[in-house]
Amino acid sequence: MTKNYRVEGMTCEHCSNAVVEEVSTVPGAQGVDVDLDKGVVTVSGHGFTDDAVSTAIEEAGYKVVD
Repeated sequence: MTKNYRVEGMTCEHCSNAVVEEVSTVPGAQGVDVDLDKGVVTVSGHGFTDDAVSTAIEEAGYKVVD
């Protein structure tokens, strides 16, 4: 399963690293990729939930937008 999340406020490599570090701790998330230009976080794996990914992104200091 692969899902994309639009994330507000990411502007630099530090932002990207913070999001990858937090989302990588989500159970079931096996791959995390950040596209800073598009403001998109792509998560792949099996068994992760949207709520868990959103919470991890918020822990990193950013917000998932619709």
